[in-house]
Amino acid sequence: MLKLILLGFPLTHSLSPAMHNAALDAVGLRDWRYDAMPIESARLSEAVELIRGDEFAGANVTVPHKEKIIPLLDGITPVAEAIGAVNTIVKRDGKIIGHNTDAAGLLADLHLHGVKIQDCVVLVLGAGGSARAAVAACAGMGAKIKIIARRREQAQSLISNLQLPITIYDLTINDLHRASHDCALILNCTPLGMSPNVDSSPWFDSVPFPKESFVYDLVYNPRQTKLVKQARAQGLNADTGLGMLIEQGALAFELWTGKDAPRSLMRESAEQELRDE
Repeated sequence: MLKLILLGFPLTHSLSPAMHNAALDAVGLRDWRYDAMPIESARLSEAVELIRGDEFAGANVTVPHKEKIIPLLDGITPVAEAIGAVNTIVKRDGKIIGHNTDAAGLLADLHLHGVKIQDCVVLVLGAGGSARAAVAACAGMGAKIKIIARRREQAQSLISNLQLPITIYDLTINDLHRASHDCALILNCTPLGMSPNVDSSPWFDSVPFPKESFVYDLVYNPRQTKLVKQARAQGLNADTGLGMLIEQGALAFELWTGKDAPRSLMRESAEQELRDE
């Protein structure tokens, strides 16, 4: 039995095990298994050592470990290095190498939504590992980036790593007003609104969304987050990050297995898991 695991904390919200196990079965890898492993930061190094065992083929990494795990690996890809975050670990020749499929996964799903970001203003909410991938992806497509973060020093670190001309705002009503007025795309890269805390949102009710903007919440559980509801109530197009989950997961699946990922089945499995919760 070859194992794949998801490292993060907490992981009660994750759809990845259902999605990946369905995919593994569909491509004939019935001796592979994907499981969630909730692990706190203090024990992250233990989990990495576990992955080095012969029974493991790789792993996914989610909040809050996407940045913290980098020093524990044998190396990272140029993409992961540029972003400063890892969401996928692949074993090759006895080495564990960190990859980032989040950026490509986000761009793929934005394309499916018909969202164009070249020469447009993108507002990123948050400054963690997911935000790093989102900023790198959008900047690489020619977007102008603004960041709103609770921790300004974390946002400053992000800018320093990517070496991009980005404006930072604080997570306050006044700054949200100032930062959002001309945005074509709003990306929530915080965990606010994630199940079970479904009544939270990074957006203040008193702040109107910019007209014609697209609101994309990387949170995918619940099926409709409070942020998505807020945006749709003002007549905007909005969606959760379920599509990004599928796309980044499919890319990771292909890195681990060398097989084409059954994207439609992965989506069906993830959606069924959401319905069952």
